[in-house]
Amino acid sequence: MNPSEAFRQQVLKQLSGTVIIPEKDLDSILEKPPEGLGADLALPCFLLASKLKKDPGLISLEIVTAINKSKKPGINKSAANLVGNVRAVGPYVNFYANWDKMASLVLNDIQKKKNSYGKLKKAKPEKVMTEYCHANTHKAFHIGHVRNICLGESISRIIEHAGSKVVRTNYQGDIGPHVAKCLWGFINLHKKRPPKGIEKGLWLGDVYADATFKVKGNDELGIEVQDINTKLYAKDKDLSKIWKQTRKWSLDYYNKIYKDFGARFNRCYFESEVEKPGKRIVLDMHGKGIAKKSQGAIVMDYELDGLGVFVLLTQDGNPLYGAKDLGLAKLQDKEYKPDRILHIVGTEQNMYFRQLFKTIGLIDRQIAKKEFHICYELVNLPSGKMSSRTGSVITYDELKTKMTELAKKVTAEKNPKLKGTQLEKTADIVALGALKYGMLMVSPEKTITFDWNRALSFEGNSAPYIQYSHARASSIISKARIKTIDKPVKEAILTEDAELNLIKHLAAFPDAVSNAARDLRPHYIAHYAYDLAVKFNEFYEKLPVINAPTKETRRTRLALVRSTKIVLRNGLHLLGIKAPEEM
Repeated sequence: MNPSEAFRQQVLKQLSGTVIIPEKDLDSILEKPPEGLGADLALPCFLLASKLKKDPGLISLEIVTAINKSKKPGINKSAANLVGNVRAVGPYVNFYANWDKMASLVLNDIQKKKNSYGKLKKAKPEKVMTEYCHANTHKAFHIGHVRNICLGESISRIIEHAGSKVVRTNYQGDIGPHVAKCLWGFINLHKKRPPKGIEKGLWLGDVYADATFKVKGNDELGIEVQDINTKLYAKDKDLSKIWKQTRKWSLDYYNKIYKDFGARFNRCYFESEVEKPGKRIVLDMHGKGIAKKSQGAIVMDYELDGLGVFVLLTQDGNPLYGAKDLGLAKLQDKEYKPDRILHIVGTEQNMYFRQLFKTIGLIDRQIAKKEFHICYELVNLPSGKMSSRTGSVITYDELKTKMTELAKKVTAEKNPKLKGTQLEKTADIVALGALKYGMLMVSPEKTITFDWNRALSFEGNSAPYIQYSHARASSIISKARIKTIDKPVKEAILTEDAELNLIKHLAAFPDAVSNAARDLRPHYIAHYAYDLAVKFNEFYEKLPVINAPTKETRRTRLALVRSTKIVLRNGLHLLGIKAPEEM
């Protein structure tokens, strides 16, 4: 049990018997007060007032009186006397931790657990399948995919840290009209010959953009593309050979990108493997009268439900996304039996997923209950919205190249001592960190306008600022030259507000992880990490560490630095960001 939880349990023990309400209900209404109030936990008495028919302010006074009379001890020796004070403040009962004792417990807990600090345990771990990235073959990997993979990987890490078992999956479109269009361009515009000395997977994105431009508004060329699409589904021998070759180019290229984001998928699903099973499911639904024919296509009519018409098979009998996703749902459940499946897909697909989940429910209610759409908004650059269909798209390679160039410049300015390979390596870490943080610091339901310079700033709410704080902590520890720096702290000496603010925030990390996992919101961790960096820098700028006035104070402050470094690293890791030792 971490110290914060031990404190919470002791608060509940002290509350036990003071009001006629079960402990589990008390636990659910205990809340963390705003930081400026100073209290560490509070019990709002509004709910109790409605049950007891009393003024909430009077109830809070009665509870505090009862607690002071009972003088109940802590739940165990290590947690004894963690509650330092209890006060009635209007309709709230405020609990104040005994930080002289809590601080030592928190520092030792962090230094003992290190990378696993903040990790939660569940009696029965939930198995969660996360499905993200979704980069279709034969197209560009662009800035929109970056937000998706950042969210998916961070959510996976957070819920894993919160005690769940995670199965990472990637569902990619490797068949259909977009592939047919790219293959048409490859065959007709480039005569099946890629240029020499280029990244073929990246080049295919350009082929797709060129083909889109050529075919647009030309009915004759559109028929040629449709013919290729039909042959693809029919497994035409010659076309399949070209398809397999170009598909591999895309996948090899994407695998290089996945490494940048630390994404390792347990399973990659493809439309080509679920299109036939999906089509069989749709035909079976039609045979049972669940789906119906409309103008030759097989559809689900949800007009009366306000969900429109969900087309599953075209007039030509080709499966659309919905049919393939029905096959995918069955396959995912059969292979992994997850408790939840999180589809991380843009907000523009809200209606589609409502239609899909309703249709899955008509086939298998148990699977439908597991399906969730985790949506996010678009990413724009200051120049405006992007679209992969028109070719006006910022690719990941362009984004990374520009970010790395800028990162190299700002890193060299910040630390002129970094040269050569070390500068290149650090610039790469800073660039990727800035990119990922820029995608995760904002709530998913908000549109992002990505600003290169703000993302790479060493000041304010940015990854470089947090990374630099970690590097600063590393430097202090290195300069201290103490081999026993991680030795257990017998008694923490806290005499300054900056020390108290820092230890309180360090203690709050497990709660930040729990809340982020509950709400599937990585920006909770981003905000936590930034606030920790701010508090650490305030502490460092105000108080001497190595030259602290006493040996005991020096030991406590070094433990604070060491613990801050560990928690910053853990927080950045949950965001998929590396924590450099030097910047």
